[in-house]
Amino acid sequence: MFLRLLVILSLILSATGLGILALQLLQPPGQSQQVARVEAPPTVAPAPKIRMLVASRPLSIGTLLKDDDMREIEIDGDAVPDGAFVGGADSLAELRGALLRRFIDPNQPIIRTDVLRPRDRGFLAAVLRPGTRAISIAVDVVTGASGLIWPGDEVDLILTQNLQQQGAESPGRRVVGETILSAVRVIAVDQQISHSGTDAAAARVVARTVTLEVNPEQAERVAVATQLGRISLVVRSIEGTPEATGPRPSLVFGSDVSSALSGPQAPAPAAPRMRVIQGGSQQEVTFR
Repeated sequence: MFLRLLVILSLILSATGLGILALQLLQPPGQSQQVARVEAPPTVAPAPKIRMLVASRPLSIGTLLKDDDMREIEIDGDAVPDGAFVGGADSLAELRGALLRRFIDPNQPIIRTDVLRPRDRGFLAAVLRPGTRAISIAVDVVTGASGLIWPGDEVDLILTQNLQQQGAESPGRRVVGETILSAVRVIAVDQQISHSGTDAAAARVVARTVTLEVNPEQAERVAVATQLGRISLVVRSIEGTPEATGPRPSLVFGSDVSSALSGPQAPAPAAPRMRVIQGGSQQEVTFR
C-alpha cells in the first residue's frame, strides 16, 4: 500500500515537471527579456548646466552695480530661479550701473525685480539722496574737463560773465569769474549713471550734458547762472578737504589776471595845501 502511494506521488511530480518544461519550450524567444525591459524604470537624462550671475560680495540697498560686484556660477538648468540673469557679456552690460532695491548676500542670484536699471522709469529719482534734486547743464570738451568727468565725481561750478553789455567801461572789469557752487556730486554724464567701458573708448565720446545733485536753492542758482554766462566744471580731488557747497564771496576780474588790462597807474593825488596870511606875511602849509 505504501509503495503504491510513492509510485503515484512520483508520477504526479514528474507530470508537473514535464508541464513546466513544456511551457518554457513553447514560450517565444526573448519574451522574458522583453518583460524585464518593460518593468525596468526609465533612465532620466541629467538637466543641462547653465551659468548664472550671482553677487560676488555682500551688496547693500542703493548699490550701483559694477562688474566686480557680480560673478558667474554653474548650476542645473532646472534650478535657475525665475528672473535670474544668465552669465555672459550681455547680462553684465545690462546690469552695469543698475541700482539694487534690496540687500543681496554673497553667491545669491540677482533677480530682475531686485534691480532698477538706468533706463527704467523712476531710476534717477531713486539715485538721488533725500531732499536733493537733479539738474543738467550743457558742457563741451573744454567746460566738461575734456570728457574726463565721471558719475560720482565732485566738482566746483565757475560762472564766467562778460559785463560789457552791462555798461562796464574799464577793460579790466568787463570779464569776471566766480565760484557759484562747490563740492557738487555728478550723478550722470549724458545718460550714463556709472563709468562703463574702457577709458580709451570713453575718452573718444565728448559729453554734452552733465547732471548734478543739488538742493532746491542750488538748483535755482544753477538755472540762473546758465542764463548769465558760461559755466565750467572743475573736478575736485578725492582726498580734498570738505567744504561748504555755498558760493565763495570773492570775484576775479580780468584786471586781476592780466596786468595789461589794469592800464597805466594813476598818479597819486596832490597833498592838500593851505595859504596862511598873517599881517603882511603869507605862508603855504601842506597837509600830509
